[in-house]
Amino acid sequence: MHLRFLLLSFSVFVVSFVSACSGTSATSSTPSNAKRYELRGKVVSVDKQKKRATIDHESIPGFMEAMTMEFPIHEDWVRNELKPGVEVRADLVVDHSAKDPYWLENIGIVAAPDPNLPPQANKDAALVGKAVPDFSLTNQDAKRISMKDFHGRALAITFIYERCPLPDYCIRMSTNFSEAASKINGDPELKKTTALLSISFDPENDTPSKLKAYGLGYMGKGATELGAWQLAVGTDKQIRDVADFFGLRYEIDQNDKTQIIHNLKTAVIAPDGTVSKIFSGNRWTTAELLAEMQKAVENHPN
Repeated sequence: MHLRFLLLSFSVFVVSFVSACSGTSATSSTPSNAKRYELRGKVVSVDKQKKRATIDHESIPGFMEAMTMEFPIHEDWVRNELKPGVEVRADLVVDHSAKDPYWLENIGIVAAPDPNLPPQANKDAALVGKAVPDFSLTNQDAKRISMKDFHGRALAITFIYERCPLPDYCIRMSTNFSEAASKINGDPELKKTTALLSISFDPENDTPSKLKAYGLGYMGKGATELGAWQLAVGTDKQIRDVADFFGLRYEIDQNDKTQIIHNLKTAVIAPDGTVSKIFSGNRWTTAELLAEMQKAVENHPN
C-alpha cells in the first residue's frame, strides 16, 4: 500500500514537472494582450486527434461559473497523460484575436482517477426519453411560442447569441441550422414533419427584430423568409429554465460584458415532446442532425 502511494506520488510529481518545463515555451509565445486564469477540474473525455479535452471545471473567479467545456490543448505531451477521471490544474488563456480564442497551458495532473469510483453518468443520455417542460418565448416575428406549437413534428433546438464572435460556437450552430432550414424548406414532406428553433440567451441585446435579421443573414443574400427555422428569446428566467433542462451553461464574461462564456447543446425533440437526442459540442453535421430528426419522426409516428 505504501509502495503504491509512493509510486503514484512520484508519477504526479514527474507529470507536473514535465508540464512546467513544457509550458515554458508555450507561455513565452502567448500574446501580451491575452488574459490568463487558473483552472481546476476533472477530465471528462479526451480527443487526441483534434487536440482537445472536455473538462468539468470549478468556478473561475472573475471569469465564469463552473461548467463542463471542451478546451484546445497546445502542449503535445499532455494528451497522452490525460484520461477520464484525472484531476488537473492549468492556465486558461483567453485571446479572441488568436486562431483558438482560448486554450489550456501549463497543465498539471494533481490526482489520478479513483479506481473505486463508478463512472460518471452521462447527463445527456439521461435526458433521452424525458418530456421537455413547456416554455413560453417570443419568436423573431414577436409572436408567443411554446413547445405545444411544435407537437407532432420533430424539433431541433440549439442556443446562440447574436454577438458571439467565435466561429466554432454560435456561428457554426447558426450555419448548420440555416443549412438544415434550406433543406427542410425545399422538401414538402420535411416541412410537414420537422422544425428548427434557436434560442438566444442574451435577452438584453437580442430583440425579436434583431434575431430575424440575424437569421435572414445566415439564409443568404436576398432571403426574406426563414421558413422552418425560428429564433426566439424570453426573459432571463424563461431562458434559464430551458437552458438548465438541456444542460446549457452560460455566464457573462466579467472582463468584456459584450461577450458570454457558454458551452454548446443541441437537442432533437420527438413529435411527442420527449428528448430523442442531445448533441454536446460542435462536431455534429447538418446531415447528422436531419438524420436524427427523421429517426425521431419514424420512432414516434402520429
